[in-house]
Amino acid sequence: MGLAAERSNAEQESAEALGLDVRGLRKSRGLTLSELALRISRSVGFLSQVERGLSSPSIDDLRAIASALDVPTSWFFAHESQDEEERGLVVRAHNRRALGTAESGIIEELLSPDLGGTFEMFRSVFQPGAEMSKMILRETEEAGYVVSGELDIWIEEKHFALQAGDSFRFNHKPYRWKNSGSEPAIVVWVVSPPVY
Repeated sequence: MGLAAERSNAEQESAEALGLDVRGLRKSRGLTLSELALRISRSVGFLSQVERGLSSPSIDDLRAIASALDVPTSWFFAHESQDEEERGLVVRAHNRRALGTAESGIIEELLSPDLGGTFEMFRSVFQPGAEMSKMILRETEEAGYVVSGELDIWIEEKHFALQAGDSFRFNHKPYRWKNSGSEPAIVVWVVSPPVY
């Protein structure tokens, strides 16, 4: 296979991975193709081609898509440095895609290879004092394992003080959390169906 063919295959795989991410995020946000197309001022046909990996968006289109889906533009670039044989199967620590900042109180790194499939897995780092003070209810089943630190979680109105080694699971129930400890709490969190 020549260099041009290898580059073409890599570009196609990158376009397909980007398309899967856009589709996964759009669906997790409960948006139709038409709704997202309206938000980014593009046609449904264009967006459909992006999601199917048939067309690559410009950087301006990518910024608009990221903004409409509430993720940083860099979210879509993680596939670029991945080994071709590992794409869709393995996530190396240096290739994790992250959302949030230490200043916001929580950083979530995607551990799943992509946003396809029936669940997604995150490494969530909750800063000391960080809190989700209002209950939220998602149409999901969620589970977690506390790797280090401490995390208070309220599932419905029941309070649980979790420490390293503890785990939890709940299905379609309102919850909230708080890190009352003095060090970051690290939790591996699984969500089904995906919400990002």
